[in-house]
Amino acid sequence: MIITAKHLSRRTMLRGVGVALGLPLLDAMQPALSAQTKSGAPCRMLINYLPNGMIMNDWTPKAEGAAFDLPNTLEPMAAYRDRILVLSGMKRFSRPGQNAGAGAHATCGATYLTGVAVRKNGGSALEVGMSVDQVAANQIGKHTRFPSLELSCEDGRMVGSCDPPYSCVYNNTISWRSATTPSASEINPRALYERLFGAGDEDAATRARFDRHERSLLDWVLEDSRSLQSRLGPSDRHKLDEYMTSVRAVEQRLTKTESENQIAPSMERPASMPAELVDHLALMYDMLLIAYQADLTRICTFMIGREGSQRTFREIGIPDAHHPITHHKGDAALIAKVQKINRYHVELFSRFVAKLAGTQDGDGTLLDHMMILYGAGMSDPNQHNPADLPTMMVGGANGRIKGGRHVNVPANAPVTNLYMSMLDIMGVSADHFGDSTGKLEGLTELS
Repeated sequence: MIITAKHLSRRTMLRGVGVALGLPLLDAMQPALSAQTKSGAPCRMLINYLPNGMIMNDWTPKAEGAAFDLPNTLEPMAAYRDRILVLSGMKRFSRPGQNAGAGAHATCGATYLTGVAVRKNGGSALEVGMSVDQVAANQIGKHTRFPSLELSCEDGRMVGSCDPPYSCVYNNTISWRSATTPSASEINPRALYERLFGAGDEDAATRARFDRHERSLLDWVLEDSRSLQSRLGPSDRHKLDEYMTSVRAVEQRLTKTESENQIAPSMERPASMPAELVDHLALMYDMLLIAYQADLTRICTFMIGREGSQRTFREIGIPDAHHPITHHKGDAALIAKVQKINRYHVELFSRFVAKLAGTQDGDGTLLDHMMILYGAGMSDPNQHNPADLPTMMVGGANGRIKGGRHVNVPANAPVTNLYMSMLDIMGVSADHFGDSTGKLEGLTELS
């Protein structure tokens, strides 16, 4: 490492006309010698949400503690077994009898991160509660360009009633800025790209050129990047080169997707929306990685699909819509299809984890400085069960969480107890949240 008295602000950006590119954590962003004693890297939080529940026999490890084997659904995480903490036994807020009939998916999505009752509204007035990600964003979001990001890979209506007598909003977002204000999720990779890197102060002509993708983002900031490179040591120049290469790769994939969509204009999906989940998810994950790496945000919710999702998975041989086959009524063939979908989701997620593990961040990796909640708002989808939620924590959380364990929490502990501990790890003060009864015992002491 080159020891230098020069110091760059953590908020340094490469700027061009109408664009702004955040930077990864460089040695030069830390005072001289400090990089030898501490990482200077913040903890980032990601809540990765799966729709339509989980086949629990294929998810839950049989043994507790450190001597557990990964069941079939979690096998794709084998390379990161020591970085995962499987938590069993937590429940989501639910009114008695609420899960038996209509509205089960709407209330599932709406209460997952809020822990409070949902107003039965027939698609009109909304009321639930502020979600845990927004509690965190309200306190620490001021440190980043985007207090939080809300992403999804599936479009859904935000008006009308999708799961009567509840509004479509409840199915289509898990993030709530207040009890009556939902956070709309971004599903379009190109829109996310331009949101992350647009400076917001460009003139109309520049905006039009940017919209038409006539130039690479990196072309716009080339002069500024050359100036910065001349002031960096060899290690930082290498980090910056790797980072800009990853941005270029995202651009190229976006352009390829848009070109393919022009060939098939009859397909009803927004521009730059990949046809297959594997491509869509990879693009969104890669841009999220860049956002975390450049400290553009520290908080994100990511719905892989809307609650009650009808997505098909022909790429893995399942042409059936997801939601109907989760009501399997014990049919072994249908259960096998749902298991395959559950495992496929984990496989795609594991590729993102691999990139986090391979991305340097201060004195560790992004995975070392991440706290990821991977889970769903119900367990057995056939019964819409709000108890024993499938829950996996991934990442080191700056040394606060030790992986390589399967832990059964106190019986029927509310999942909001986990959220209280997550807020504490993020440095967010909260006396109470939703239906919590306190922090989840043992979570922050496991390391």
